[in-house]
Amino acid sequence: MTSQTTVDKADKAPEPLSVPAPAKGLRGHPWLTLFSVAIGVMMVALDGTIVAIANPAIQKDLGASFADVQWITNGYFLALAVTLITAGKLGDRFGHRQTFLIGVIGFAAASGAIGLSDSIALVVTFRVFQGLFGALLMPAALGLLRATFPAEKLNMAIGIWGMVIGASTAGGPILGGLLVQHVSWQSVFFINVPVGVIALVLGLLILKDHRAENAPRSFDILGIVLLSGAMFCLVWALIKAPTWGWGDGLTWTFLAASVLCFALFAIWETRVEEPLIPLALFRSVPLSAGVVLMVLMAIAFMGGLFFVTFYLQNVHGMSPVDSGLHLLPLTGMMIVGSPLAGAMITKVGPRIPLAGGMLLTAVAMYGMSTLESGTGSGVMSLWFALLGLGLAPVMVGATEVIVGNAPMELSGVAGGLQQAAMQIGGSLGTAVLGAVMASKVDNDLAGNWTDAKLPPLTPAQLDQASEAVQVGVGPVPKGTPAVLAEKITSVAHDTFISGMSLACLVAAGVAVVAIFVALLTKRGANAEAGAGAAHI
Repeated sequence: MTSQTTVDKADKAPEPLSVPAPAKGLRGHPWLTLFSVAIGVMMVALDGTIVAIANPAIQKDLGASFADVQWITNGYFLALAVTLITAGKLGDRFGHRQTFLIGVIGFAAASGAIGLSDSIALVVTFRVFQGLFGALLMPAALGLLRATFPAEKLNMAIGIWGMVIGASTAGGPILGGLLVQHVSWQSVFFINVPVGVIALVLGLLILKDHRAENAPRSFDILGIVLLSGAMFCLVWALIKAPTWGWGDGLTWTFLAASVLCFALFAIWETRVEEPLIPLALFRSVPLSAGVVLMVLMAIAFMGGLFFVTFYLQNVHGMSPVDSGLHLLPLTGMMIVGSPLAGAMITKVGPRIPLAGGMLLTAVAMYGMSTLESGTGSGVMSLWFALLGLGLAPVMVGATEVIVGNAPMELSGVAGGLQQAAMQIGGSLGTAVLGAVMASKVDNDLAGNWTDAKLPPLTPAQLDQASEAVQVGVGPVPKGTPAVLAEKITSVAHDTFISGMSLACLVAAGVAVVAIFVALLTKRGANAEAGAGAAHI
């Protein structure tokens, strides 16, 4: 197959395909397939947030430095983000059932190995393996859903799939807090082992391999190297920018290397016989809009939510479990809203639900910018619920737009694109909104400190105080009198909230831009191909 042939196939509507008869028994049953892949996806989504709660206990138990603990999260995220698209291609080549099951086995095994680790180096190493196997699992799950469900039920299936991801991501801190508090930090990882066994057994019994007739038969090795290099340099720059500084030469060196690798990748993909990502995919305006929309949604959601956890725990003084419970309105509305959004998108198409969802997200982020240190739980719950209601149709609709507008033989790559866009958006949101927060705190803290008539600080002390205030902590030295400590804490909280307010306003602006991007989307032109996929 030549590159031009692939381009032509990506541009044309699929030939009408017969819908297979409903599956008899367990093997290949659409709703049982959804249940099976949801168990596996839940493990990966949960580990994105559950581990953050365990980090302090890991640090204390293993005697790790703060930089070491950061790598527990960064190593996982980096491995996941860099390999998602390549992992999707592996599913297209060898079958999504096989890659899903390998991902489940590897993820559960790596989780168990972390629980048995007695050094921070081993924890970080196995976290990288978790990310690699998680990357195999996520796109394969979408590929299986795309191939199993008929077009008229695909949106509902993706809606439930999105619900599982949203609920797992938001519920991670609650479950993590309970396990760390009442069992041990190792239990956060050990819990994946029985879940993985359940997902494996269900997968072996239920999942049926579906492969497109013109699935790729070769590998674009250079394309994989260039894309992985580009993704690594981009994500690495975003991870390290808060430490290095956005104006630092190292930050810009990695960003420039990422741009160079992306450019070389684009040139190479036009020349190779079977490209990793046929660039003709991006001639589809709806698919390209779906990818951009996923990035923008993740910037607003993950970036904004990053500060809310500090707000709840450090400003309101909540425990990790209590802060997780206060986010239940967000989780609940995503659980309720995702299947409803799937049904609505099936009925009216994705454009209106997506634009409406980003409008609600913008309003919610604006509302969160008005939060103060004395804001009650009722007002917070209102904005969190509105955010969940806005995110649900975007999570479902953007996924359907990306996967449904790709040819069946590239469904794994499309699933990888969807997940990679979300991961990059989350990293970008945390980095950029973190820079906004840091800049606002740096600008306001000295003046607020002086206005409160607090003892003057040296430049070095002010820098240390600013770092503490950026996460909502009052820089109170030991032995400080209670009255003075209370005043310092008040200044710290007020300054933090001013930074969080500006960050949430920027997130609201990103959501407004996403409204217009959503208007470029439309129902997947190739969605019908899934139901007629060849069964192997």
